[in-house]
Amino acid sequence: MAELKQITSEAEWEALLQGSKEKPAFLFKHSTTCPVSANAYKEYQEFATDLDKYYLIVSESRPVSNQVAEDLGIKHESPQIFLLNDGKAAWNTSHWNITEKNMKEALEENIK
Repeated sequence: MAELKQITSEAEWEALLQGSKEKPAFLFKHSTTCPVSANAYKEYQEFATDLDKYYLIVSESRPVSNQVAEDLGIKHESPQIFLLNDGKAAWNTSHWNITEKNMKEALEENIK
């Protein structure tokens, strides 16, 4: 199972986005003060996939979080998850929709 890797800089975000052109990856925006985010983060941690899994802590990496929203053209929410493929978000969702079932379906529908 892929380990979770934290991103904390815009350079790391750019590398992740560019890397998704070669291999899809997940990115989770986490709020450490939100119970909904804590639940979603647990689902994300337990989700078994061969894809790389990244996360950022919004309160610690606000500029990176803002850059993600700008680069993907998707309004910021927290918690929020993205399936990155080919340099863009193939899928995203937020809050209570971040479940193992939804992540699995996103993979099946978006990654061939």
